[in-house]
Amino acid sequence: MGAFVNDADEFFAFCTENDVSFVDFRFTDLSGRWRHHTYDVSAIDAARLEEGIPFDASSFPGWQPNFHSDLLLMADVGTAFLDPFTEAPTVNVICDVWDIYKDQPYEKCPRSIGKAAMEHFQAESHGDIAYFGTEKEFFIFENVLIEDDYYHAMFQVDSYEGEWNDKTEYPSGNTAHRPGTKGGYMQVQPVDSLNDLRAEMLTTLRQVGLDAFHHHHEVGQAQVEIGVKHDTLVGAGDIVQIYKYIVKGVAERHGKTATFMPKPLFDDNGSGMHIHQSLWLDGKNLFYDPDSYGQISDTARYYMAGIFAHAATVAAFTNASSNSYKRLTPGYEAPTILTYSAQNRSASIRIPYAAHEDEVRLEIRFPDSSGNPYLTLTALLLAGLDGINNKREPLGPHDEDLFELSPDEIEDRGLPELPDTLKEALQSLKHNHEFLSPVMSEEFITTYRTLKMETQVLPDQARPTPFEFLTTYSA
Repeated sequence: MGAFVNDADEFFAFCTENDVSFVDFRFTDLSGRWRHHTYDVSAIDAARLEEGIPFDASSFPGWQPNFHSDLLLMADVGTAFLDPFTEAPTVNVICDVWDIYKDQPYEKCPRSIGKAAMEHFQAESHGDIAYFGTEKEFFIFENVLIEDDYYHAMFQVDSYEGEWNDKTEYPSGNTAHRPGTKGGYMQVQPVDSLNDLRAEMLTTLRQVGLDAFHHHHEVGQAQVEIGVKHDTLVGAGDIVQIYKYIVKGVAERHGKTATFMPKPLFDDNGSGMHIHQSLWLDGKNLFYDPDSYGQISDTARYYMAGIFAHAATVAAFTNASSNSYKRLTPGYEAPTILTYSAQNRSASIRIPYAAHEDEVRLEIRFPDSSGNPYLTLTALLLAGLDGINNKREPLGPHDEDLFELSPDEIEDRGLPELPDTLKEALQSLKHNHEFLSPVMSEEFITTYRTLKMETQVLPDQARPTPFEFLTTYSA
Protein backbone atom coordinates (compact mmCIF):
# COMPACT_ATOMS: atom_id res chain seq x y z
CA MET A 1 0.00 0.00 0.00
CA GLY A 2 1.39 3.37 -0.97
CA ALA A 3 1.93 5.64 2.04
CA PHE A 4 1.26 9.39 1.82
CA VAL A 5 2.91 10.12 5.19
CA ASN A 6 5.59 8.46 7.31
CA ASP A 7 5.46 10.18 10.70
CA ALA A 8 3.41 12.59 12.81
CA ASP A 9 5.02 15.72 11.34
CA GLU A 10 4.22 14.60 7.79
CA PHE A 11 0.71 13.63 8.92
CA PHE A 12 -0.10 17.12 10.19
CA ALA A 13 1.50 18.67 7.11
CA PHE A 14 -0.72 16.41 5.00
CA CYS A 15 -3.78 17.59 6.93
CA THR A 16 -2.83 21.25 6.44
CA GLU A 17 -2.07 20.79 2.74
CA ASN A 18 -5.47 19.18 2.14
CA ASP A 19 -7.51 21.53 4.41
CA VAL A 20 -8.60 18.55 6.50
CA SER A 21 -11.49 19.20 8.89
CA PHE A 22 -11.76 15.80 10.56
CA VAL A 23 -9.55 12.86 11.49
CA ASP A 24 -11.35 9.51 11.35
CA PHE A 25 -9.75 6.75 13.47
CA ARG A 26 -10.62 3.29 12.14
CA PHE A 27 -10.22 -0.14 13.69
CA THR A 28 -11.43 -3.67 13.01
CA ASP A 29 -13.66 -5.66 15.37
CA LEU A 30 -13.61 -9.44 15.78
CA SER A 31 -16.11 -10.05 12.99
CA GLY A 32 -14.00 -8.09 10.52
CA ARG A 33 -16.16 -4.98 10.35
CA TRP A 34 -14.54 -1.54 10.31
CA ARG A 35 -15.52 0.78 13.18
CA HIS A 36 -14.60 4.44 13.48
CA HIS A 37 -14.35 7.42 15.83
CA THR A 38 -14.11 10.90 14.32
CA TYR A 39 -12.35 13.95 15.81
CA ASP A 40 -12.18 17.55 14.73
CA VAL A 41 -8.64 18.03 13.44
CA SER A 42 -8.07 20.84 15.95
CA ALA A 43 -8.49 18.32 18.81
CA ILE A 44 -5.62 16.13 17.59
CA ASP A 45 -1.95 16.87 18.18
CA ALA A 46 1.26 14.83 18.27
CA ALA A 47 0.84 14.06 21.98
CA ARG A 48 -2.65 12.69 21.45
CA LEU A 49 -1.44 10.46 18.63
CA GLU A 50 1.41 9.20 20.80
CA GLU A 51 -0.75 8.60 23.88
CA GLY A 52 -3.69 7.06 22.04
CA ILE A 53 -7.36 7.82 21.51
CA PRO A 54 -9.57 6.49 24.34
CA PHE A 55 -12.80 4.71 23.49
CA ASP A 56 -15.47 2.52 25.09
CA ALA A 57 -14.94 -1.11 23.99
CA SER A 58 -17.86 -2.61 25.93
CA SER A 59 -20.34 -2.28 23.05
CA PHE A 60 -18.38 -4.49 20.66
CA PRO A 61 -19.31 -8.19 20.83
CA GLY A 62 -16.58 -10.27 22.45
CA TRP A 63 -14.52 -7.34 23.69
CA GLN A 64 -14.56 -5.63 27.10
CA PRO A 65 -17.03 -5.80 30.02
CA ASN A 66 -18.68 -2.61 31.30
CA PHE A 67 -16.45 -2.43 34.38
CA HIS A 68 -13.24 -2.54 32.28
CA SER A 69 -14.45 -0.87 29.12
CA ASP A 70 -11.71 1.65 28.29
CA LEU A 71 -9.14 0.89 25.60
CA LEU A 72 -6.93 3.06 23.40
CA LEU A 73 -6.73 3.47 19.63
CA MET A 74 -3.10 3.76 18.53
CA ALA A 75 -3.00 5.48 15.14
CA ASP A 76 -0.74 4.14 12.40
CA VAL A 77 -0.25 7.42 10.52
CA GLY A 78 1.40 5.58 7.63
CA THR A 79 -2.06 4.32 6.65
CA ALA A 80 -3.60 7.81 6.37
CA PHE A 81 -5.65 8.62 3.28
CA LEU A 82 -8.24 11.21 2.29
CA ASP A 83 -11.77 9.91 2.42
CA PRO A 84 -13.25 10.20 -1.11
CA PHE A 85 -16.87 10.18 0.11
CA THR A 86 -17.20 12.66 3.00
CA GLU A 87 -18.51 16.17 2.39
CA ALA A 88 -16.02 17.76 4.79
CA PRO A 89 -12.36 16.93 4.06
CA THR A 90 -11.56 13.94 6.26
CA VAL A 91 -8.40 11.89 6.67
CA ASN A 92 -8.86 8.23 7.64
CA VAL A 93 -6.22 6.51 9.80
CA ILE A 94 -6.12 2.79 10.62
CA CYS A 95 -5.45 1.98 14.28
CA ASP A 96 -4.31 -0.81 16.56
CA VAL A 97 -5.99 -1.31 19.93
CA TRP A 98 -4.01 -0.97 23.19
CA ASP A 99 -4.97 -2.65 26.48
CA ILE A 100 -4.54 -0.10 29.31
CA TYR A 101 -5.07 -2.79 31.98
CA LYS A 102 -2.27 -5.07 30.81
CA ASP A 103 -0.23 -2.28 29.17
CA GLN A 104 0.22 -4.24 25.96
CA PRO A 105 -1.39 -4.65 22.52
CA TYR A 106 -4.97 -5.81 23.05
CA GLU A 107 -5.11 -9.60 22.68
CA LYS A 108 -8.42 -9.41 20.83
CA CYS A 109 -7.31 -6.73 18.35
CA PRO A 110 -7.11 -8.52 14.98
CA ARG A 111 -4.54 -6.12 13.54
CA SER A 112 -2.31 -6.54 16.60
CA ILE A 113 -2.63 -10.32 16.23
CA GLY A 114 -1.46 -9.94 12.63
CA LYS A 115 1.58 -7.95 13.78
CA ALA A 116 2.39 -10.58 16.39
CA ALA A 117 2.19 -13.28 13.72
CA MET A 118 4.80 -11.49 11.62
CA GLU A 119 7.08 -11.08 14.65
CA HIS A 120 6.73 -14.80 15.37
CA PHE A 121 7.51 -15.65 11.73
CA GLN A 122 10.69 -13.59 11.79
CA ALA A 123 11.75 -14.85 15.23
CA GLU A 124 11.56 -18.44 13.99
CA SER A 125 14.02 -17.53 11.22
CA HIS A 126 11.71 -18.74 8.44
CA GLY A 127 12.29 -15.53 6.51
CA ASP A 128 12.24 -11.78 6.85
CA ILE A 129 9.10 -11.02 4.85
CA ALA A 130 5.88 -12.81 3.95
CA TYR A 131 3.79 -11.56 1.05
CA PHE A 132 0.03 -11.94 0.71
CA GLY A 133 -2.00 -10.99 -2.35
CA THR A 134 -5.79 -11.11 -2.05
CA GLU A 135 -8.10 -11.58 -5.05
CA LYS A 136 -11.52 -10.37 -3.94
CA GLU A 137 -14.62 -11.17 -6.00
CA PHE A 138 -17.88 -9.34 -5.30
CA PHE A 139 -21.38 -8.69 -6.64
CA ILE A 140 -23.01 -5.39 -7.58
CA PHE A 141 -26.80 -5.22 -7.38
CA GLU A 142 -29.35 -2.50 -8.12
CA ASN A 143 -31.69 -3.42 -5.30
CA VAL A 144 -31.77 -5.77 -2.30
CA LEU A 145 -34.80 -6.61 -0.12
CA ILE A 146 -34.46 -8.59 3.14
CA GLU A 147 -36.97 -9.68 5.78
CA ASP A 148 -36.30 -12.01 8.69
CA ASP A 149 -39.18 -12.55 11.12
CA TYR A 150 -40.52 -15.49 13.10
CA TYR A 151 -43.32 -16.08 10.57
CA HIS A 152 -41.87 -14.62 7.37
CA ALA A 153 -38.42 -14.66 5.78
CA MET A 154 -37.30 -13.56 2.34
CA PHE A 155 -34.58 -11.96 0.31
CA GLN A 156 -34.63 -10.61 -3.22
CA VAL A 157 -31.71 -9.21 -5.15
CA ASP A 158 -31.92 -7.50 -8.50
CA SER A 159 -29.47 -6.65 -11.25
CA TYR A 160 -29.99 -5.48 -14.79
CA GLU A 161 -27.61 -8.31 -15.74
CA GLY A 162 -29.81 -10.97 -14.13
CA GLU A 163 -31.35 -13.35 -16.64
CA TRP A 164 -34.60 -13.10 -14.65
CA ASN A 165 -34.93 -9.63 -16.21
CA ASP A 166 -35.10 -10.90 -19.80
CA LYS A 167 -38.81 -10.06 -19.89
CA THR A 168 -38.71 -6.92 -17.74
CA GLU A 169 -40.15 -3.78 -19.35
CA TYR A 170 -37.74 -0.88 -18.83
CA PRO A 171 -38.69 2.77 -19.67
CA SER A 172 -35.79 2.98 -22.10
CA GLY A 173 -36.31 -0.54 -23.43
CA ASN A 174 -34.74 -3.92 -22.65
CA THR A 175 -31.51 -4.44 -24.62
CA ALA A 176 -31.38 -8.19 -23.76
CA HIS A 177 -27.56 -8.17 -23.46
CA ARG A 178 -26.93 -10.33 -20.40
CA PRO A 179 -24.23 -12.81 -19.38
CA GLY A 180 -26.57 -15.54 -18.13
CA THR A 181 -25.84 -17.98 -15.34
CA LYS A 182 -22.10 -18.72 -15.15
CA GLY A 183 -21.63 -16.83 -18.41
CA GLY A 184 -20.02 -13.58 -17.35
CA TYR A 185 -16.30 -14.28 -17.29
CA MET A 186 -14.41 -11.46 -19.05
CA GLN A 187 -17.40 -10.51 -21.20
CA VAL A 188 -17.23 -7.14 -22.97
CA GLN A 189 -19.79 -4.36 -23.14
CA PRO A 190 -22.76 -4.28 -23.47
CA VAL A 191 -23.04 -7.76 -21.89
CA ASP A 192 -20.66 -6.41 -19.24
CA SER A 193 -22.76 -3.53 -17.93
CA LEU A 194 -20.40 -2.75 -15.03
CA ASN A 195 -17.21 -1.80 -16.86
CA ASP A 196 -17.32 1.95 -16.19
CA LEU A 197 -18.29 1.45 -12.55
CA ARG A 198 -15.35 -0.90 -12.00
CA ALA A 199 -13.03 1.57 -13.70
CA GLU A 200 -14.17 4.29 -11.29
CA MET A 201 -13.63 1.93 -8.36
CA LEU A 202 -10.12 1.14 -9.57
CA THR A 203 -9.31 4.81 -10.03
CA THR A 204 -10.58 5.62 -6.54
CA LEU A 205 -8.56 2.77 -5.04
CA ARG A 206 -5.44 4.26 -6.61
CA GLN A 207 -6.34 7.72 -5.32
CA VAL A 208 -6.31 6.47 -1.73
CA GLY A 209 -2.95 4.70 -2.14
CA LEU A 210 -3.74 1.17 -3.25
CA ASP A 211 -1.88 -0.28 -6.23
CA ALA A 212 -4.94 -1.44 -8.19
CA PHE A 213 -4.01 -2.52 -11.69
CA HIS A 214 -6.76 -4.50 -13.47
CA HIS A 215 -10.48 -5.26 -13.46
CA HIS A 216 -12.88 -7.59 -15.26
CA HIS A 217 -16.30 -9.21 -15.13
CA GLU A 218 -16.38 -12.46 -13.20
CA VAL A 219 -18.26 -15.70 -13.97
CA GLY A 220 -21.51 -14.90 -12.16
CA GLN A 221 -24.22 -12.48 -13.15
CA ALA A 222 -23.40 -9.05 -11.67
CA GLN A 223 -20.11 -10.47 -10.32
CA VAL A 224 -16.80 -8.63 -10.77
CA GLU A 225 -13.18 -8.43 -9.63
CA ILE A 226 -10.60 -5.66 -9.27
CA GLY A 227 -6.97 -6.66 -8.78
CA VAL A 228 -4.60 -5.02 -6.27
CA LYS A 229 -0.93 -5.66 -5.60
CA HIS A 230 0.32 -7.89 -2.78
CA ASP A 231 1.69 -6.62 0.54
CA THR A 232 2.89 -7.84 3.91
CA LEU A 233 0.40 -9.54 6.25
CA VAL A 234 -0.80 -6.43 8.07
CA GLY A 235 -0.60 -4.34 4.91
CA ALA A 236 -2.67 -6.91 3.01
CA GLY A 237 -5.25 -6.88 5.81
CA ASP A 238 -5.41 -3.08 5.61
CA ILE A 239 -5.88 -3.35 1.84
CA VAL A 240 -8.90 -5.63 2.25
CA GLN A 241 -10.55 -3.16 4.63
CA ILE A 242 -9.87 -0.14 2.41
CA TYR A 243 -10.87 -2.07 -0.71
CA LYS A 244 -14.25 -3.04 0.75
CA TYR A 245 -14.89 0.53 1.89
CA ILE A 246 -14.08 2.04 -1.50
CA VAL A 247 -16.00 -0.53 -3.52
CA LYS A 248 -19.13 -0.16 -1.40
CA GLY A 249 -18.84 3.64 -1.38
CA VAL A 250 -18.47 4.02 -5.15
CA ALA A 251 -21.39 1.64 -5.72
CA GLU A 252 -23.51 3.64 -3.27
CA ARG A 253 -22.58 6.86 -5.05
CA HIS A 254 -24.18 5.42 -8.20
CA GLY A 255 -27.32 4.16 -6.50
CA LYS A 256 -26.10 0.55 -6.47
CA THR A 257 -25.01 -1.82 -3.72
CA ALA A 258 -21.91 -4.01 -3.58
CA THR A 259 -21.55 -7.15 -1.45
CA PHE A 260 -18.70 -9.50 -0.59
CA MET A 261 -21.18 -12.12 0.61
CA PRO A 262 -19.83 -15.49 -0.57
CA LYS A 263 -23.08 -16.88 -2.02
CA PRO A 264 -25.87 -14.37 -2.70
CA LEU A 265 -27.27 -16.21 -5.76
CA PHE A 266 -28.43 -19.81 -5.92
CA ASP A 267 -27.21 -21.78 -8.96
CA ASP A 268 -24.51 -19.28 -9.91
CA ASN A 269 -20.89 -18.96 -8.82
CA GLY A 270 -20.09 -17.45 -5.44
CA SER A 271 -17.41 -14.95 -4.48
CA GLY A 272 -14.10 -16.05 -3.03
CA MET A 273 -10.96 -14.30 -1.84
CA HIS A 274 -8.07 -16.25 -3.35
CA ILE A 275 -4.90 -15.58 -1.36
CA HIS A 276 -1.45 -15.67 -2.98
CA GLN A 277 1.44 -16.30 -0.56
CA SER A 278 5.22 -16.49 -0.60
CA LEU A 279 8.03 -16.29 1.97
CA TRP A 280 11.29 -14.40 1.39
CA LEU A 281 14.72 -14.07 3.00
CA ASP A 282 17.36 -11.51 2.01
CA GLY A 283 15.55 -10.83 -1.26
CA LYS A 284 15.31 -14.53 -2.18
CA ASN A 285 11.98 -16.27 -2.80
CA LEU A 286 12.00 -19.28 -0.46
CA PHE A 287 9.16 -20.91 -2.41
CA TYR A 288 11.20 -21.15 -5.63
CA ASP A 289 12.97 -24.24 -6.96
CA PRO A 290 13.40 -24.32 -10.76
CA ASP A 291 13.97 -28.08 -10.88
CA SER A 292 10.84 -29.23 -9.06
CA TYR A 293 7.13 -29.67 -9.83
CA GLY A 294 5.56 -26.26 -10.44
CA GLN A 295 8.91 -24.65 -9.62
CA ILE A 296 8.07 -24.82 -5.90
CA SER A 297 10.60 -25.63 -3.20
CA ASP A 298 10.43 -28.09 -0.32
CA THR A 299 9.62 -25.11 1.91
CA ALA A 300 6.58 -24.25 -0.20
CA ARG A 301 5.46 -27.87 -0.20
CA TYR A 302 5.77 -28.16 3.58
CA TYR A 303 3.95 -24.83 3.95
CA MET A 304 0.92 -25.95 1.96
CA ALA A 305 0.91 -29.29 3.82
CA GLY A 306 0.57 -27.35 7.08
CA ILE A 307 -2.46 -25.53 5.70
CA PHE A 308 -4.01 -28.85 4.65
CA ALA A 309 -3.25 -30.48 8.01
CA HIS A 310 -5.03 -27.70 9.88
CA ALA A 311 -7.59 -26.80 7.19
CA ALA A 312 -10.63 -27.54 9.33
CA THR A 313 -9.42 -25.08 11.97
CA VAL A 314 -8.14 -22.55 9.45
CA ALA A 315 -11.61 -22.55 7.84
CA ALA A 316 -13.05 -21.01 11.01
CA PHE A 317 -11.21 -17.84 9.94
CA THR A 318 -10.95 -18.14 6.15
CA ASN A 319 -14.61 -19.11 5.72
CA ALA A 320 -16.10 -17.40 8.72
CA SER A 321 -19.82 -17.27 7.93
CA SER A 322 -22.57 -19.85 7.57
CA ASN A 323 -23.03 -18.55 4.03
CA SER A 324 -19.39 -19.42 3.25
CA TYR A 325 -20.24 -23.12 3.07
CA LYS A 326 -23.03 -22.58 0.56
CA ARG A 327 -20.30 -21.41 -1.83
CA LEU A 328 -18.15 -24.46 -1.05
CA THR A 329 -20.46 -26.90 -2.84
CA PRO A 330 -19.91 -28.93 -6.03
CA GLY A 331 -20.61 -27.27 -9.36
CA TYR A 332 -19.58 -23.68 -8.66
CA GLU A 333 -15.78 -23.65 -9.10
CA ALA A 334 -15.11 -23.42 -5.35
CA PRO A 335 -12.49 -26.07 -4.45
CA THR A 336 -12.94 -28.20 -1.34
CA ILE A 337 -10.51 -31.10 -1.87
CA LEU A 338 -7.32 -30.57 0.14
CA THR A 339 -4.69 -31.11 -2.51
CA TYR A 340 -2.52 -29.01 -4.80
CA SER A 341 -1.77 -28.70 -8.48
CA ALA A 342 0.06 -26.51 -10.97
CA GLN A 343 -2.33 -24.14 -12.81
CA ASN A 344 -5.32 -26.36 -11.88
CA ARG A 345 -8.13 -24.22 -10.45
CA SER A 346 -10.03 -27.20 -9.07
CA ALA A 347 -7.42 -27.84 -6.34
CA SER A 348 -7.60 -26.03 -2.99
CA ILE A 349 -4.06 -24.75 -3.52
CA ARG A 350 -2.96 -23.83 -7.01
CA ILE A 351 0.55 -23.07 -8.20
CA PRO A 352 0.05 -20.28 -10.74
CA TYR A 353 2.17 -20.10 -13.86
CA ALA A 354 5.30 -18.04 -13.17
CA ALA A 355 7.66 -16.73 -15.83
CA HIS A 356 10.14 -15.41 -13.25
CA GLU A 357 11.45 -16.48 -9.85
CA ASP A 358 9.81 -13.59 -8.02
CA GLU A 359 6.39 -14.65 -9.34
CA VAL A 360 6.45 -18.17 -7.84
CA ARG A 361 3.82 -18.44 -5.14
CA LEU A 362 0.96 -20.50 -3.74
CA GLU A 363 -2.66 -19.53 -4.36
CA ILE A 364 -5.06 -20.69 -1.65
CA ARG A 365 -8.46 -20.77 -3.36
CA PHE A 366 -11.02 -21.71 -0.71
CA PRO A 367 -11.11 -18.52 1.47
CA ASP A 368 -13.72 -15.77 1.08
CA SER A 369 -14.14 -12.17 2.24
CA SER A 370 -16.84 -12.71 4.89
CA GLY A 371 -14.42 -12.93 7.80
CA ASN A 372 -11.69 -10.87 9.42
CA PRO A 373 -8.79 -10.38 6.98
CA TYR A 374 -6.06 -10.11 9.64
CA LEU A 375 -7.20 -13.35 11.28
CA THR A 376 -7.56 -15.11 7.92
CA LEU A 377 -3.99 -14.28 6.92
CA THR A 378 -2.63 -15.06 10.38
CA ALA A 379 -4.27 -18.50 10.47
CA LEU A 380 -2.86 -19.38 7.03
CA LEU A 381 0.64 -18.21 7.97
CA LEU A 382 0.75 -20.10 11.27
CA ALA A 383 -0.60 -23.28 9.71
CA GLY A 384 2.02 -22.99 6.97
CA LEU A 385 4.82 -22.46 9.49
CA ASP A 386 3.69 -25.55 11.38
CA GLY A 387 4.01 -27.48 8.13
CA ILE A 388 7.56 -26.19 7.64
CA ASN A 389 8.58 -26.94 11.23
CA ASN A 390 7.28 -30.51 11.00
CA LYS A 391 8.24 -31.06 7.33
CA ARG A 392 4.73 -32.20 6.55
CA GLU A 393 4.00 -33.61 3.10
CA PRO A 394 0.82 -32.62 1.22
CA LEU A 395 -1.51 -34.85 -0.74
CA GLY A 396 -0.86 -34.46 -4.44
CA PRO A 397 -0.22 -33.15 -6.90
CA HIS A 398 -3.55 -33.80 -8.61
CA ASP A 399 -3.65 -32.50 -12.17
CA GLU A 400 -7.12 -33.80 -13.08
CA ASP A 401 -10.34 -31.78 -12.99
CA LEU A 402 -11.39 -32.42 -9.41
CA PHE A 403 -14.68 -30.60 -9.98
CA GLU A 404 -15.77 -33.60 -12.09
CA LEU A 405 -15.52 -36.04 -9.18
CA SER A 406 -18.78 -37.12 -7.54
CA PRO A 407 -19.12 -37.15 -3.73
CA ASP A 408 -18.88 -40.94 -3.80
CA GLU A 409 -15.70 -40.84 -5.89
CA ILE A 410 -14.14 -38.36 -3.49
CA GLU A 411 -15.03 -40.58 -0.54
CA ASP A 412 -13.94 -43.82 -2.23
CA ARG A 413 -10.56 -42.32 -3.09
CA GLY A 414 -10.07 -41.04 0.45
CA LEU A 415 -9.56 -37.44 -0.65
CA PRO A 416 -9.71 -35.07 2.37
CA GLU A 417 -12.03 -32.06 2.15
CA LEU A 418 -12.82 -28.85 3.96
CA PRO A 419 -15.55 -29.00 6.62
CA ASP A 420 -19.14 -28.80 5.37
CA THR A 421 -20.29 -26.21 7.91
CA LEU A 422 -18.99 -23.39 10.06
CA LYS A 423 -19.98 -25.42 13.13
CA GLU A 424 -17.55 -28.19 12.11
CA ALA A 425 -14.81 -25.61 11.62
CA LEU A 426 -15.43 -24.10 15.05
CA GLN A 427 -15.40 -27.54 16.66
CA SER A 428 -12.01 -28.14 15.05
CA LEU A 429 -10.82 -24.77 16.35
CA LYS A 430 -11.78 -25.87 19.86
CA HIS A 431 -9.72 -29.07 19.71
CA ASN A 432 -6.88 -28.14 17.35
CA HIS A 433 -5.45 -24.68 17.90
CA GLU A 434 -2.01 -25.25 19.40
CA PHE A 435 -0.40 -24.06 16.16
CA LEU A 436 -2.16 -20.71 16.68
CA SER A 437 -0.99 -20.33 20.29
CA PRO A 438 2.10 -18.19 19.54
CA VAL A 439 -0.20 -15.24 18.78
CA MET A 440 -3.78 -16.23 19.73
CA SER A 441 -4.51 -16.66 23.43
CA GLU A 442 -6.92 -19.22 24.90
CA GLU A 443 -9.21 -16.35 25.87
CA PHE A 444 -9.19 -15.07 22.29
CA ILE A 445 -9.94 -18.53 20.83
CA THR A 446 -12.83 -19.06 23.27
CA THR A 447 -14.22 -15.59 22.64
CA TYR A 448 -14.03 -15.99 18.86
CA ARG A 449 -15.70 -19.41 18.92
CA THR A 450 -18.48 -18.20 21.19
CA LEU A 451 -19.09 -15.12 19.05
CA LYS A 452 -19.35 -17.15 15.84
CA MET A 453 -21.62 -19.76 17.44
CA GLU A 454 -23.96 -17.10 18.81
CA THR A 455 -24.06 -14.81 15.77
CA GLN A 456 -23.78 -17.29 12.89
CA VAL A 457 -24.24 -20.99 13.65
CA LEU A 458 -27.10 -21.12 16.16
CA PRO A 459 -29.27 -18.42 14.51
CA ASP A 460 -28.80 -20.11 11.14
CA GLN A 461 -29.69 -23.55 12.52
CA ALA A 462 -32.88 -22.22 14.12
CA ARG A 463 -34.34 -20.69 10.95
CA PRO A 464 -36.48 -22.64 8.46
CA THR A 465 -35.78 -21.79 4.80
CA PRO A 466 -38.02 -21.66 1.70
CA PHE A 467 -36.24 -24.75 0.38
CA GLU A 468 -37.21 -26.67 3.52
CA PHE A 469 -40.83 -25.68 2.97
CA LEU A 470 -40.62 -26.96 -0.62
CA THR A 471 -39.17 -30.30 0.43
CA THR A 472 -40.72 -30.92 3.84
CA TYR A 473 -44.04 -29.08 4.18
CA SER A 474 -46.13 -31.85 2.59
CA ALA A 475 -44.11 -34.71 4.06
